[in-house]
Formats: sequence, structure tokens, C-alpha cells
Amino acid sequence: MSDEMRSEIIRLARAYHEARPEPRFIPGETYIPPSGKVMDGEDCAHLIDASLDMWLTAGRFADQFEEELAEKFGRRYSKLTVSGSAANLLAFACLTSWKLGEKRIRPGDEVITVAAGFPTTVTPIVQYGCIPVFVDVDLHTHNVDVDLLEAAITPKTRAVMIAHSLGNPFDVARVAALCKQHGLYLVEDCCDAFGASVDGQHVGTFGDVATLSFYPAHHITMGEGGAVLMNSPLLAKIAESFRDWGRDCYCKPGQDNTCNKRYGWRLGELPKGYDHKYTYSHIGYNLKVSDMQAAVGVSQLKKLDRFVERRRENFRGLTERLLARGLDRYYHLPVPTPNTEPSWFGYLLTLRDGAGVDRNLLTKTLEERKVGTRMLFAGNLTKQPAFRDVEYRVHGGLENTDKIMLDSFWVGVWPGIDEPRLDYMVDTLLDVTRELAGSGRTIEKVRAVG
Repeated sequence: MSDEMRSEIIRLARAYHEARPEPRFIPGETYIPPSGKVMDGEDCAHLIDASLDMWLTAGRFADQFEEELAEKFGRRYSKLTVSGSAANLLAFACLTSWKLGEKRIRPGDEVITVAAGFPTTVTPIVQYGCIPVFVDVDLHTHNVDVDLLEAAITPKTRAVMIAHSLGNPFDVARVAALCKQHGLYLVEDCCDAFGASVDGQHVGTFGDVATLSFYPAHHITMGEGGAVLMNSPLLAKIAESFRDWGRDCYCKPGQDNTCNKRYGWRLGELPKGYDHKYTYSHIGYNLKVSDMQAAVGVSQLKKLDRFVERRRENFRGLTERLLARGLDRYYHLPVPTPNTEPSWFGYLLTLRDGAGVDRNLLTKTLEERKVGTRMLFAGNLTKQPAFRDVEYRVHGGLENTDKIMLDSFWVGVWPGIDEPRLDYMVDTLLDVTRELAGSGRTIEKVRAVG
């Protein structure tokens, strides 16, 4: 009887979600967010299925999601965690472990990255006492300038940690080759780029460690969540340790004595036989997910390919409309990095010099007319108040990064955007751009950013 009841509850949950009406799009009244989630009845069914277990920490769905995610991503191991930011923290933490011996990253080491991006790609470098070395990006792919990256390498450099910006891969094959040549770790932040590839190879499979985010804005979602992915069994074990309180034991929740010598270890200065479940090899965290989150991830992963293709279609649709309306006169339009297949997260527009339009007034007006916009995250991290007292180094200038901070914004390409929304977005952008360019109404910019 209980199995029949469970099946009926899950069936009704699926039906309830699928019966909900889709809100009608009304141009000028319905807000078009720059990012969002697409959920269906199967996601709801998975969520209810997991909740009926009343197993509130990681369990069967977490095991399933980790296995299927690693296979889909193209790595041997994946370790789920509470967010993409936590994934970046864990990825970098792994590389500081004493278990790596002389190859470990230590305080004072330099790590090359970019300032035009999301802060938590960089903050783990700071949190572990290392020195971020910022290099500039280009205006078309909004990705790292690899020539500058190569020139920034010094004997103090130990790693490169960079995101594939807005789903457009950086030249990761060249960067990986440089890292191999100089003995550097490579951390690929793929939080905005799940499903992208370079010469047919998945992003995230070039470096030592890669990260994903499953926040609702991203390619698939489980609400809050992220993952660290790798091929190395040692790094996988280290990541699990840092994630699970720093413990040395690798038993799953609810299990004991997986190693069959729970009371036979002698580690550190502990007495021989001290319970391995309470032996800690790292200064760790508790960053595990719930099984209900993982259940949604299992369901969402099945739809990844469809979501990615829809993002690509929307990117192409925006580009075609923008070119047809002549908006490339005012904006640099984003282009894919050569030899890549992006998995677009957003559509970045950068005002051309002399366009006569103020970005702040432009985005304010677009928001008023129900077209959602976002900055390229932090703009220039070195200008953020959080970095006021941070030790960092800049190799060369950050002119393009400053340009992006002042003149760039992005609009959505997520699967919830359809053809009528694309039409309204471009029509509105054209109207607002022409109005502002012709009116002389601008907000004074502070361009003394050096």
C-alpha cells in the first residue's frame, strides 16, 4: 500500500505542476529577466520523490547526480556542493592540500586571473593568502588576452584560475598548454559555460579542476548548488575532505567503517586507533547538498542539451535582429572565440566609443521598459570596495576591463525567452538607443579610473 501511495503522490505532484498555466507575455508590461530557470512536472516529481524519503542530507539522488554529472561533463569524478562559489572555493582549496607535497599552492604564491568577471572566481585566491595577478580581456569575446597571460608568468606563478565568460570559452587549449609548459595548475570556472566546447572537447576537461553552478540563473538548476569536477582520484578525495568538515574519513552519510579499519589508523599525533570518522586532515567546511536538491539536478541534467541549444538559438536570433536593425553601429556585438561552440549564458553588448549613449541611463531605461539587464558582474574587481585592502598585481593595463565596467551590459538568452520576447527586446533597445543618442541626455561619467 505504501508504494502505491508514494506513486500516487508523485503522479499528482507532476500533474499539479504541469496543470499550472503559463503567464501570457504582454509587451511593455511583462518583465523579461536576463536569466531564469525552466522547470517542468518531472522536476517537481523528483523533488517530491526525494522529500518522501525524509533523508535530508546527501543520499541516493546525490550519488546518482554525481555519477551522471561526471559522465555528462567528461570527467571521472564530480563532487556536489552548495553553490558555484563554494565549488570555486573547494577547487582552489584542493590545490593547497599538504597531500600534494611540494606541488601544493602556498600563501604568497601568484595566481593569474582576470578582473572582468564574478568575484568568487578570484576570492578563493585571496582567502588562501595568495596573490591574484590580473590581466586584461578583449572586447569581442570578453575573455582573457592569452598573450598577456603568457607574459604575466613569473617564477612565483603557481596557477591560472579563470572563468569562461558568459558561456563563451576562453582559448583554453592554449592556456592549458602554457600551464603544462610552466608546471602550473589550471582551474576552469565553467559556472556560466556548461555544455560549451573547444574543438569538440568539453570545457572543464582541459584543466586540473573545473567548477559548475546550479543557481537558478544557470544552464540547469537545483536551486542552490554547484560541483567540482576532476580526473585525479587524489584531488577527488581531497575535495571530499574539504567539503565534509575536513575529515579524513570518506564514509558516506549514514555509513561507517567503509575502509574496514575504522579503529586501525594512526594519523597526526592522535593515539593509534582513534576513530577515523573523527580524524581531520584539512581545515575544512560543511558544504554538502541535500538529497532534494540533488533530485532536481538529476531531472534537470536530462534537459541540458535542449536548454543549451535554445540558448544558442536565442543568441543567433538576437545577433540577426541587431544586425538587421543596424545596432552594430552603436555596439560591439559578442563573437565566439575561434574554434569553439559556446553555451551562451548572456548576450554582452559594449557601447562603441563615440556612440553618444550613457550605459547607466540606457540600462535604467531598458529596465523601466521591462527589458532586464546585468553588468558583466564586478566590472573591474580592482575598483570594488572589497578589494581595497587586497594585495594583488596587474600585468600591463586593464583598459578593456575598464571599458567593460563603464560601457557594457548583457541581456538574456535563457530558454524562457521566445521569439516575441526577442522581438520586443531588440525593438526596445533600438528605440532607447536612438532616443538617448539623439537627445544629448547623459549622466556624467567618471572616466578617471586609473
